[in-house]
Amino acid sequence: CPACPAAPLAFTMVQHTRVFKGNSMFWGNASLDGRLSHVLEGLDVTQVLPLEPPDAWARRQRDVTTYLLNFGGLIKLFNKERPLNYTQSLCCHFGCRLFPNGTSHSFYEVTLNRTAFLSFHVPSATWERRWPGDHPVAAFAETELMKYPTTTQDLQYFLNTTCVSILQAQSAATGKRSGRSRAPLVLGLVLGTLSLLGTAVGIFLCTGGSC
Repeated sequence: CPACPAAPLAFTMVQHTRVFKGNSMFWGNASLDGRLSHVLEGLDVTQVLPLEPPDAWARRQRDVTTYLLNFGGLIKLFNKERPLNYTQSLCCHFGCRLFPNGTSHSFYEVTLNRTAFLSFHVPSATWERRWPGDHPVAAFAETELMKYPTTTQDLQYFLNTTCVSILQAQSAATGKRSGRSRAPLVLGLVLGTLSLLGTAVGIFLCTGGSC
């Protein structure tokens, strides 16, 4: 509700991955203050809002396509080692909100087959299991994601600083698009999300559900 002064500004992203018999499907989107900003369909990512100039955006598109192709190849390799004949669906929902009083809230949640799987506690840069009861794959994924700066400190910085600064620029511009210099990092986080999904899916497929 951009017209409501009490409503927070928000930048949110949703990214889905579905794996079945070694084949991967990808889709998702991002929105800035309620306006669709990016769309991911298969191997194609589209910039709906012109947040990046054409040359920078062309490089971003190539990076996304290359990653997705490599990810798909990895899944096929895992499937040969341990075939799974049922569908696995992962979803990442993440972003930040900026409230009228200047405070902000960032979040990152992962579900597996529509059940809470992992979440990222932004203030402490720690991953937490959300799966009900003991789940060896969730435990293993949590341990793996805690090993790397990219999936801890870097993610914390993006959600707490970069994401919020995008909204602060949006607020300062009173609804006009702003903060072009920060825009490349927006898709950088999308790529980071895909790498996290790759970790989670890869763990599950490689272990066959038991670590």
